[in-house]
Amino acid sequence: MSSITRVLEIIETVSYSSKPVTPLELSKKLNIPKPTVHRLIQNLSEEGFITVNDSGGVVPGSRVRNLSIELWQQRRYFNERQVILQRLVTDIKETCGIAAPYNLNMVYTNHAQTMLPLQVYIPVGEKSPLWCTATGKLYLSQLSIHARHKVLEKLTLHRFTRNTIYNMEVLNAELDQIAKTGIGVDNEEFISEMVAIAVPILDSNSKYLASLYMHAPTTRISLVELLTYVPRLKIAAQEIQTLIDESQD
Repeated sequence: MSSITRVLEIIETVSYSSKPVTPLELSKKLNIPKPTVHRLIQNLSEEGFITVNDSGGVVPGSRVRNLSIELWQQRRYFNERQVILQRLVTDIKETCGIAAPYNLNMVYTNHAQTMLPLQVYIPVGEKSPLWCTATGKLYLSQLSIHARHKVLEKLTLHRFTRNTIYNMEVLNAELDQIAKTGIGVDNEEFISEMVAIAVPILDSNSKYLASLYMHAPTTRISLVELLTYVPRLKIAAQEIQTLIDESQD
């Protein structure tokens, strides 16, 4: 096995794992000598492809996460996702889109706009905070408790609206609830007079990839009414997951 193959297999194994992987686990799973695994982990960590947490577990680094966003944005897959979103908006009449985690923000990768006159427009490529958006809170809720705390301790929580949750204890309780329901909610926390919900887009291993969201002005629809569309959003999320699975065949 070449060194390049070993490096790629380490990155692949770490990326697909639902929890941090120890060097010993990598050594056994990939049949790579422990000294070699430790050397490659150190090199990959220095280059930003992986990160070693405080417990010695190996997780994807910033360069792997950023690469995943760039691949997600490849034109072919972008257009196929857009077709699904347009069909979704035709059904529910409100703006829908996709946001994925990027560093310490969510970045909007797709959106399909409602044709109704009153709109909230957030362009593709725009970044939004993690702690007060339906997409960001859903992402945080999918992390392990340890990983969540590592992310939250890097954030400076501040208020965007009177409803923004900026107390860490209250936010964690909210994230625990979202982890149970699998539905991200934004009750006028990011933008006043706008409510939003989000459901996860998963890969074939049921691992979180991105958030599929729907938002609308409160003058037209309430958060309670928005939640009635969760089943339709989940159908669209499954259609997007199928696209991803087919692209990997």
